[in-house]
Amino acid sequence: MDLGEGLRKAIAKLKRAVIIDAKTIREFNNELQRTLLGADVEVELVLQFTKGIEEKALKSTLPKGVAPTDYITNIVYDGLVKLMGSSYEPQLKKQRILLMGLYGSGKTTSAAKLAKFYRDRGLSAALICCDVTRPAAYEQLETLAKQANVDFFGVKGGKDAAAIAAEGLRKLKDRQVIICDTSGRNALDSDLIKELRGVDSSFKPDERVLVVSADTGQIAGKQATEFNKAVGVSGVVVTKMDGSGKGGGALSATNAAKARIMFIGLGEKLGDMEPYDADKFIGSLLGIPDIASLVNRVETAVRDAGVTAEELGEGDLNLETFYAQLRAMNKMGPLKNLFGMLGAPDVPKEMVEKGEDKLNRYKVIISSMTREERANEKLLHDPSRVRRIAGGSGTGEKDVRELVSDFNKMKKMFNAMKNDRSLKKRFAGLT
Repeated sequence: MDLGEGLRKAIAKLKRAVIIDAKTIREFNNELQRTLLGADVEVELVLQFTKGIEEKALKSTLPKGVAPTDYITNIVYDGLVKLMGSSYEPQLKKQRILLMGLYGSGKTTSAAKLAKFYRDRGLSAALICCDVTRPAAYEQLETLAKQANVDFFGVKGGKDAAAIAAEGLRKLKDRQVIICDTSGRNALDSDLIKELRGVDSSFKPDERVLVVSADTGQIAGKQATEFNKAVGVSGVVVTKMDGSGKGGGALSATNAAKARIMFIGLGEKLGDMEPYDADKFIGSLLGIPDIASLVNRVETAVRDAGVTAEELGEGDLNLETFYAQLRAMNKMGPLKNLFGMLGAPDVPKEMVEKGEDKLNRYKVIISSMTREERANEKLLHDPSRVRRIAGGSGTGEKDVRELVSDFNKMKKMFNAMKNDRSLKKRFAGLT
């Protein structure tokens, strides 16, 4: 059970209680303690957190018109924000960012994600490869730079990281955001410290950012402390937050180490990184809908997929527009993340996986159709067309017929929504 699921179950159990008294609060706190410890949050931090909840819940006066369970949930919300750390707002200005981290932290991918983040916000960005120890580090970062559509500099086979950083600055002097990726190790040793200090001296960064993996849990705090002592750390990027039950431990540990959490990585794609927003992150743990992020994710996905408004079906819905919608959805990341933004993070895993498999299968099937078939699904009543499409997509005839059936149901719903005046008015008020 991950941190968010455990927290939501504890709160759901509290809401089922008939009476909220001292005994109920203590039982609730025991549930929270088990959940937080299971997420690798440090014991002392857990005890401080739950003690604060108990004191506020039992000693403060309940505001008028507020249900006790809602009041306690709000106390938990505020406590978690304090435990995990405050939000970070990136400065959209000219700057140099030095990335550090141990092997397996996701440092190189994070460099490209950060470059894309700033490029998407109108700043010219570039990457410098100063990882001179890991095989293929140059090729990996060069490939990622192309994917992020940013400039790249490195010296293939070069061994002097400090000299590469200095040359990179000269070559990329006109870029507004320059990100330098450095070597890693299995542990912070004297050789790595010496190399990082050399790069730091040449690169003269505005930000010295440590990249840690969420699955390190509370060890993240120790890493932040050690790197800060050796080189200096102005902020932390926590990666793999989408798949680690220890993410809460990593965030709380870095916060306890007085390291500012700047960004969190939420997936493998280059767009799956965002500034750390305490309110939003805690809201996602507690199952509070994040519609603003969902809208932003949709807009970004549509732009990255190169889908036009017409393709998205502002006119009539057909298999061509449905295919464009599937392409855009594919850019939005895992369905589980989308359900989380809608305030429904506990949709069964099997259902989510089944839905993703079906959407991917449909995309392959539609790509095997002719333009005429996409524009007019009635042509697919012809068994010979169904056989050809099934063969071309590597699926079965049953899969093709299932797609046509599901599409026709969707089309009916789409047309009903288009003709619903009250629904139009409601959506008009949101734009």
